[in-house]
Amino acid sequence: MSLTTIGIIGIVLLIAGLFSRMPVGFVMALLGLAGFSYVVNFEAGLNLLARDIWDTFSSYSLTVIPLFVFMGQVAYQSGISRRLYHAAYVMLGNRPGGLALATIGACAGFSAISGSTNATAATMATVTIPEMKRRRYDMGLATGTVAAGGSLGILIPPSVIFIVYGILTGQSIGKLFAAGILPGILLCGLFFLTILIRVKINPALAPPGPKTTLRRKIRSFAGVLETLVLFVMVMGGIFFGVFTPTEAAAVGAFLTIAMALFRRQLSWQGFVQSLSDTTRISCMVMVIVAGAVVFGHFMAISRVPFELAGWVGSLPLPPFAIMGLIILVYLFGGCFMDALAMIMLTVPIFFPVVQALNFDPIWFGVIIVLVTEMGVITPPVGVNVYVVHGVAKDVPLETIFRGAFPMLLALLVCIVLLILFPRIALFLPGLMQ
Repeated sequence: MSLTTIGIIGIVLLIAGLFSRMPVGFVMALLGLAGFSYVVNFEAGLNLLARDIWDTFSSYSLTVIPLFVFMGQVAYQSGISRRLYHAAYVMLGNRPGGLALATIGACAGFSAISGSTNATAATMATVTIPEMKRRRYDMGLATGTVAAGGSLGILIPPSVIFIVYGILTGQSIGKLFAAGILPGILLCGLFFLTILIRVKINPALAPPGPKTTLRRKIRSFAGVLETLVLFVMVMGGIFFGVFTPTEAAAVGAFLTIAMALFRRQLSWQGFVQSLSDTTRISCMVMVIVAGAVVFGHFMAISRVPFELAGWVGSLPLPPFAIMGLIILVYLFGGCFMDALAMIMLTVPIFFPVVQALNFDPIWFGVIIVLVTEMGVITPPVGVNVYVVHGVAKDVPLETIFRGAFPMLLALLVCIVLLILFPRIALFLPGLMQ
């Protein structure tokens, strides 16, 4: 049996294992161990497993993940998410669909200090859905907006997906963060436009709220100020080379705690809960990363990625047609797999192809983040939809999926624009030192 055949069998078994409800990281680690042991020997496989797990959990680069996660958890526990939504509501609530627009705005703001799509969706669902329900918003529009808005958590920096992608491919995490800013703003604008069009067609979906005075709008800006300070300090420090992404994460976490204590809005119970949630989320991410590293070594020794790169490179198709096929694979896979698991599984396979086709790796990172964003709101997995359903238990799953569908069109338009105009993603990274 050839090495390539063994590698393909490993991929098929991995996909099958993902449907067994076994944790993704364990599936990848066990299959990587089994495949490597079959090709070399069992002792070498055990040595590989031990070394990869140790290297992952002792990696200095990966400390950025728990620090940014902790920053987002403290922000939630100290009420930053509620203040963001209140500010957005005061600014936009009087317009038709204003609460939905405010939800997207608040999701974008919270994404700038969270880095997780699930955390953003869960946080904003808790804050926004009761208010939209009280204002008699259509629940499909309300829940679909939160599910889609939560997806901004992996595009607007700091993003856990960008961190993992950067580590897997050896790209600058700082440049990946910078690359996500303009596409994030563009996607927010497209989400706004989608909501406005839906409400224009059917005003009954979202009745306008009461008007607010200019003075109240100015005062509400205080709810955005702390988020803006955190974002400028973290991203500004990275952009101008003042500190590394890991140092930026530490600075962000410290400033978030300092602001929460200054406002006296972080209780001891909230602090302990932040530590608990950070530990749980970080361990989940690290186990997936460790498992993917083990499986990646099996893939490397089977030569599947390199054979695939050579085969794709020889196809009589233009590079953008091949990129379209890769995007279709991500679209299909995102319907069945978690975003992080999808990145960990596919990047080692497709990244050599992208390099062979001379596409910019920073741009490609933004593209696959956008495509996996579509996966978090599409059936049957649609992780964000299930997160929102966990908060709004009285809203059927099919209603949430239906409400999120127009947002998929906005995501698709954003991807097309980035393919046609790659400078949208590459402009800010090009200015970095």
